[in-house]
Amino acid sequence: MDTVLLLKAAIMGVVEGLTEFLPISSTGHLILAGALLGFDDAKAKVFDIAIQTGAIFAVILVYWQRIRSTLEQLPTERQAQRFALNVLIGFLPAVVLGLLLGKAIKEHLFTPVVVASAFILGGFVILWAERRQQAAVRIQSVDDMGPWDALKVGLVQCMAMVPGTSRSGATIIGGMLLGLSRKAATDYSFFLAIPTLIGAGVYSLYKERALLSAADVPLFAVGLLFSFISAWLCVRWLLRYISHHSFVPFAWYRIGFGLVVLATSWSGLVTWAE
Repeated sequence: MDTVLLLKAAIMGVVEGLTEFLPISSTGHLILAGALLGFDDAKAKVFDIAIQTGAIFAVILVYWQRIRSTLEQLPTERQAQRFALNVLIGFLPAVVLGLLLGKAIKEHLFTPVVVASAFILGGFVILWAERRQQAAVRIQSVDDMGPWDALKVGLVQCMAMVPGTSRSGATIIGGMLLGLSRKAATDYSFFLAIPTLIGAGVYSLYKERALLSAADVPLFAVGLLFSFISAWLCVRWLLRYISHHSFVPFAWYRIGFGLVVLATSWSGLVTWAE
């Protein structure tokens, strides 16, 4: 395997891990990084989705105690059953809408204007959510969520199908707007990511299996490893950050990145298309 190609895989893994769980859109950053590295062919697009699994393993590790206790208590404890049901309810809208609309979204929404607009609009939504958050909180913990809360956050997650929106941004900020505390929204976003991103990775690998061969294993392994390490560091940092800070800096970052999307598209440096 080409050493330069493995280095590119490592860089892409770091980009994925650092951006997947922040409200700044991993897809947008992977498109930009892939274009700058010349790592943006059809196989690279499968790679971008597959390495999300590495980031998810990091979430599983960070939350392992809660996940293990839930699995152990699932047969008998009502709270564990309620929690698992809420994750399932939040996951289902993305499955249904993804299968129905995924192809159309790739064909029509991967444009510079859509990506930049999603970044910039999302930034202003974060600013608005943070201004009203303190008075709007009614759910302090994921254990206080009901099925209707889970469904509403799951529907909001579907907005992330629009490139540049950010899955974590949609679920965290959407959750805050729906009355979840910043901590509860962030925790639920992480738990919801486990089935969502694993499902997306497995489905993408199966659908595009004709593009892949055994020779690609080192490439994907490097991407998964670096995605895992960087996501583990990022998730641990984010959980500490939200206890004392707001998401306002990410809002301004999104607005700035939206302008970068327009500039790189106008200059021809990046092709913001699927």
